[in-house]
Amino acid sequence: MTAAPPAATAAAPAGPAGPAPAAAVTPTFRANVRRRRIWIVFGVVLVLGAILMLVLRGGAGGAGLRLGADNPAPLGAKALVEVLGTHGVDVTTADDFDTALTAAKSGATVLLFDEFGLLDEQRLGRLAMFADRLVVVEPGFTALEALAPGVRLAGAASGALDDVACELPAAERAGALSTGQRLFTIDEEAVADGWAGCFRDGEYGYALATGPSSGDGRLVLVGATTPFENGRITERGNAALAIGLAGASDELVWYLPGPLDAAPDQAPTLGELTPGWVSPVLALAIVVTIAAGVWRGRRFGPLVVENLPVHIPAGETSVGRARLYARSAARTHALDQLRLGAIARIASALRLPRTSDVAEIAAAAATATGRDPGRVRAVLVDALPSGDHDLVRLASELDDLERAVRATLAPETSAPQAADHPGRRP
Repeated sequence: MTAAPPAATAAAPAGPAGPAPAAAVTPTFRANVRRRRIWIVFGVVLVLGAILMLVLRGGAGGAGLRLGADNPAPLGAKALVEVLGTHGVDVTTADDFDTALTAAKSGATVLLFDEFGLLDEQRLGRLAMFADRLVVVEPGFTALEALAPGVRLAGAASGALDDVACELPAAERAGALSTGQRLFTIDEEAVADGWAGCFRDGEYGYALATGPSSGDGRLVLVGATTPFENGRITERGNAALAIGLAGASDELVWYLPGPLDAAPDQAPTLGELTPGWVSPVLALAIVVTIAAGVWRGRRFGPLVVENLPVHIPAGETSVGRARLYARSAARTHALDQLRLGAIARIASALRLPRTSDVAEIAAAAATATGRDPGRVRAVLVDALPSGDHDLVRLASELDDLERAVRATLAPETSAPQAADHPGRRP
């Protein structure tokens, strides 16, 4: 009696080292850097450009409000305000006209710095009328026309100033001012009205002008913010002048007009309210974007000058898509594509209707092959690859399951059943 042939051929031993590990397809760090190097270059250029802009604008000197009472930056005035507080001066900050006017009526000294020229002539005149002492820092053309018609701007000083040239107590105590001052000229009519200049720069003009206001008070015009700034107040006699002017009374109103103080027809534009570094950075970003487009585009016009028939084999499409999946490490997406194809072929082999869902197809495949239904469903749906090795293993199990389903439907699978009944004719 001849022994029956074995049902399956034993698999060949894998060898002492076991099966060879699957090659890793996850992009390495070096590959990711190489693929994204253009964006890294753009980022570095933008960062360097921003740093260059900050250096050109004086580093962090532009942070906070210029001459702000609570601004510790070099262009702020927090140091002066704290010194005044230690000398018994009650400093009140104001950013609207009504608050400053109320304080002026009560006898407080008002220090006005209208950087953007928000106050019109009418409000400047009312403030000068009711203030006993009004100190205007870096006045513009509108302020000079409203407060001191005979005083004009005369440009920047040639250097440090030590010629006091007036009898103002604060100026006499200061004795000298540092560089960075702006000058005024005073015409004969203004001199006749009682205006005088301090800290003369030869024949060019004065860094400070003082005279009567429209009321009973006194006006002091300081050409530059330099004597009040944190970064320059300790130079020469800047501190003595700033303390003498701002601390002339026990109460001081530090008034920096805000947007609500602007007249409706004279409101500042968006460019005036935007920090100075925004425009250069935007311009740099536009230039870099255009340069990148030209560089990466390499050429202008269509890539193909004629409409040529192109035939791409399906194998090349599959390989190209697989490489894209490998480059982006999209293991789950790649496995889903394999599962969709396998599920469709298994359903077709088992003659299942098109309306069958995945659960029904998995149950039918498990019944046909005699495998565990839970494992079949895991291979077709549930299992997720955690790495390249799992992806290769699940793909191999999908192929094995599809082969097993087709093997159960092959004609030779019924031969052993016919041999068990010799009287039956095949």
